[in-house]
Amino acid sequence: MMNRIFLKTAVLGLALALSVSGMAWATPSTQIWIPSTDTQTTRTVHLGVDNYTTFFTKAEDGGRMFPTTYGITAGIFDSSLLGAEIGVDIREQSDEPTYFNGKFQVKENSLSPYMPAIAVGGYDFGTKSEVTNYNIFYGLVAKTLPVIGRLTAGYYTGNDKLLKDSAGDTANHGVLLSWDRTIAELDDRLWLAVDYQGGQNSYGALTFGFAWRFSPRISVILGYDIFTDEKVAGKNTVTTQFDIDLF
Repeated sequence: MMNRIFLKTAVLGLALALSVSGMAWATPSTQIWIPSTDTQTTRTVHLGVDNYTTFFTKAEDGGRMFPTTYGITAGIFDSSLLGAEIGVDIREQSDEPTYFNGKFQVKENSLSPYMPAIAVGGYDFGTKSEVTNYNIFYGLVAKTLPVIGRLTAGYYTGNDKLLKDSAGDTANHGVLLSWDRTIAELDDRLWLAVDYQGGQNSYGALTFGFAWRFSPRISVILGYDIFTDEKVAGKNTVTTQFDIDLF
């Protein structure tokens, strides 16, 4: 019942946000598939609605759609040096839809012009033991380079009881890599990204796509996900991700 109330509240918040203007743009706290080193600013409440589905694939050939993720992320601390956020994801339709996440970052260039951004955090802390508690912990470093864009590298580990390969062996860790860049030469509303999560498990994937920022607080991502092992993760999917700052 509480999950249904939460979802109705999020939809109401979305309607309210669309009726007002003047809110500052907040950087998304993910790339496309993997986390980024970014965090939401203090008092920003960010709504994301993410869909993943196969395209032109019949159900008998492995066509499917992930449960839609309705995510709320809030900035709880922000300064020129540090940032922190917490969030909750509701995935519907599923029997155990609630997952939690959090992140802490040291900001790029905060102590010197050469300093990378550093982030540690976790996500997919589910509420049912050995069913949804994937408990992904990660660390990331990122540096923005002239012309090239931002490069990110890190590592993750998760619940070894749930993260398995196609043979049933433990596969609960791997690298995190990404490149992203705002294409200001064409239009500063256009953003491109490629990211990769290693591991022969259901999280292992190479993803690429682009985002378009419709206003300072509304953007949409379109991407494509190539999973490392289809026997574990299923067929590749197209993703659409709608992001908006509610407050």
